[in-house]
Amino acid sequence: RYTAIIAIATGFAAPALAAPVTYTIDPTHTFARFSYSHFGLSTQLSRFDKASGTVVLDKAAKTASVDIVIDTKSVDTGYATFNEHIQGPDFLDTAQFPTATFKSTKVDFTGDKPTAIHGNLTIKGVTKPVTLQVTNFISMPHPMLKKDAIGADATTVIKRTEFNAGKYAPNVGDEVTISVALEAIRQ
Repeated sequence: RYTAIIAIATGFAAPALAAPVTYTIDPTHTFARFSYSHFGLSTQLSRFDKASGTVVLDKAAKTASVDIVIDTKSVDTGYATFNEHIQGPDFLDTAQFPTATFKSTKVDFTGDKPTAIHGNLTIKGVTKPVTLQVTNFISMPHPMLKKDAIGADATTVIKRTEFNAGKYAPNVGDEVTISVALEAIRQ
């Protein structure tokens, strides 16, 4: 009799427990941008046009993981000749390293929202720990796709010399701000 009561109670409680949900990055609305000082004259802004990956989010447990792959050949500086220069061996060396990756190791939450994503960033075969500060996060049904979606904006600062991409430093700024605008759709 007690076994039946426990089984019934467990059956009612099970739907209340959330499970991790996997979201696929929307490549048409996910971009990694980077900015740096150009001889102190201006802040240059560029982006990568192609990204892929997944986010796994467990809202109830307040845990998550993020795995992003950036196609470094998709760099867009706004000027074709400079795109080629950035892809060369002095900077990204896309012939040898066509992707950059970020893999999270831990995600901090405040309430129901992630606030920091700790992980490993790999550029030109060099892996360094970084922390992305989440400045915006939302989870909602996508108004057009009618599926659950998440969106986030996150930022970190790296030193490009630490990733063997330091040509012209310090005249061209060593510190590079990386900003990620991410949207992902539930699988």
